[in-house]
Amino acid sequence: MIGSAQEGQLRDIFDRAVADFRSGRIEQSVAGFDRLVKLRPDTQPQLWQRGIALYYASRFKDCRAQFESHRSVNPNDVENAAWHFLCVARAESPENAKAALLPVGPDSRVPMSQIYQMLRGDLSVEQMIKAGGAQLEGQFYAELYAGLYLEALGNSKSALKHVRNAAADRYSSSGYMHDVARVHRDRLTRRPGSAKP
Repeated sequence: MIGSAQEGQLRDIFDRAVADFRSGRIEQSVAGFDRLVKLRPDTQPQLWQRGIALYYASRFKDCRAQFESHRSVNPNDVENAAWHFLCVARAESPENAKAALLPVGPDSRVPMSQIYQMLRGDLSVEQMIKAGGAQLEGQFYAELYAGLYLEALGNSKSALKHVRNAAADRYSSSGYMHDVARVHRDRLTRRPGSAKP
């Protein structure tokens, strides 16, 4: 049995890894998540945040494995399938990512169904964004996943436009995923030849 002192230590490691990611300290974030998994391997399937940090650390095979593991505890989540797609696209190719797209169950959040259709190639980016609707949360997810998807396809210029939109302050209520948008925007704008934010 794990004592409360160890649980507190694990919580502190998790919180630090999250804070490091939010501050753009990707390597430190990944190291924290990896330490957590080493101390408590049974926590790994829950750690979708680790998968995202692995993506930004360019550890795409580990990223893929993390999201495959997360599916065992969250099989309906379109975002899990989306990040898995992104990891495979970067490690191999967008075609292989589409072929390896994880199945999902019902995800009622707007526009998750349309994001999944976009990843399958059944819906255009523009159609998916339109499905985001009038609510801020739907618009945020549409912009974020449009940007991530377009970058995976090699269209960095269009990707930056959508990621900048997702990183806007009006979407700050989207919590951790808004932090992901900000981190991604900052990384895109630091690339040679990128326009200033």
